Amino acid sequence: MMPPTASPSTPPKVLAVIPARGGSKGVPAKNLASVAGVPLVVRAVLACRGARLVTDVVVSTDDPAIAAAARSAGADVVVRPAGISGDTATSEAAVLHTLDAHPDARVVLLVQCTSPFLTREDVESVAAAVLEDGAETAVTVAPFHGFLWREDELGGGQGMGHDKSFRPRRQDRPQDFLETGAAYAMDAEGFRTHRHRFFGRTALVRTDPARVLEIDEPHDLQRARALAPVLDRLPTPTRDDVDAVVLDFDGTQTDDKVLIDSEGRELVAVHRGDGLGIAALRRAGLKLLVLSTEQNPVVAARARKLKIPVLHGIDRKDVALKQWCEDEGVDPQRVLYAGNDVNDLPCFALAGWPVAVGSAHDSVRAAARAVTRTPGGEGAIREIAAWLLGPELTHTPPPRHAPQTQHTPA
Repeated sequence: MMPPTASPSTPPKVLAVIPARGGSKGVPAKNLASVAGVPLVVRAVLACRGARLVTDVVVSTDDPAIAAAARSAGADVVVRPAGISGDTATSEAAVLHTLDAHPDARVVLLVQCTSPFLTREDVESVAAAVLEDGAETAVTVAPFHGFLWREDELGGGQGMGHDKSFRPRRQDRPQDFLETGAAYAMDAEGFRTHRHRFFGRTALVRTDPARVLEIDEPHDLQRARALAPVLDRLPTPTRDDVDAVVLDFDGTQTDDKVLIDSEGRELVAVHRGDGLGIAALRRAGLKLLVLSTEQNPVVAARARKLKIPVLHGIDRKDVALKQWCEDEGVDPQRVLYAGNDVNDLPCFALAGWPVAVGSAHDSVRAAARAVTRTPGGEGAIREIAAWLLGPELTHTPPPRHAPQTQHTPA
C-alpha cells in the first residue's frame, strides 16, 4: 500500500533517524560521551532539529539514559527491540524499524552520533538532494587527496587505485571523495524496497574536510574534545541576513543572577553597552522584541527604558515568537533570536539565526548558529549589534563592566 500523500499545504515529511545503541565496545557509553559539554546523541539531535527541511527527529535506542537525553533535546524516541540491538545489528535495520511508524515519510535520513561536528547545513543539504534535487540517495563526503595502500599476502604495500610506479601530481589526478559517515538521505519508498542506504542516483554532498571525524576509539573522543573550541565557532550574521532581533532577558541581558532586598523586591544588573546596541539596532530599522518566560515586572520596566516591545510571562516562547512573526510580517528565517538556556531551544529551531550568549548552557551553544564571545549581562547584545551594524559599533566598545541596576517597581 502506498503511503498517504501530504496535502499541498502540508510540507512533505522528512524523517531524521539517529541510531544510538547503549552498547559500544570501542568507547563505552559512547553515544552519551560529551564533546564541549554536550552528549554526542544531543549534538546529533540538535543538528537535525535545526535543519530547515527536517520535520521529525527520532532517536532509535535500547538505552533509557540515551532516550532521556534525546527527549531532553527535543527528539522523539523509538525503543529498539533486542533483535536489532546487538553488535551485528545494522543501522539500516534501525531506520527500517523506525520508518514503520512513519508510513507517510517522503524522505528518511540516517544521521550518526559518531560525527560530532555535523552541522545543520549538512543535514539540510542531504535532505534537499533527495527532496528537491531529484536524487534517490545522498551522502556527506569530503574532498580527499591521499594515496591509499593495502598490504598484500607477503606483507608488501600495493597501491589502491594507483600504480605505485607512477606518482601523478595532485592537479593531474581525478578528485576523490571520502565518505564522512555523518549523514545519509534516502527516498523513503526506495529505501523500503532496497533496504540499504545506496540505490539509484547517489548525490555527493560536499562538507568541510576539517570537520570530518568519526568517534570509534577513545583517542577519537580526545581529538574531538580538543578540536571543539575551534570547530564549534560559527560565522556571524550581517545586516543583510536579519530583519528582526528577538531577545531573551534573564541570562541574556543579565548575568542570570538576582538580588532580593528585605522587602522581597528583585533587582538585576544590566549592561549599558547592551542599551547602546539596542538603540543602534532600533535606529537601523530592525524590528525588536524582548521575549521572556519571567513574569517579574523588571522585564517590562527594562523594555520600556529601551523603547522596544515586550512579551513576558510566556510559557511557550516558540508559539509566541511564531505569532509575533506573523503579526509583524517577518519571515522567521530572517529573525535573530538570542538566548542562553534550554527553554530557548524551541525558538532556536524556529529562528533562522539562533544565537547563544557566551555564558549559555552547553546544549544551547551546540544548537546555536553563532555564539558571542561575551557572556550574558556583560555586553553580549552589544556584540550582536556590532555583527549586524559593523564599524558603526565595532570601534567604540563600552567599558566591559558597566552595569546598570534595574529593579522591580514597588
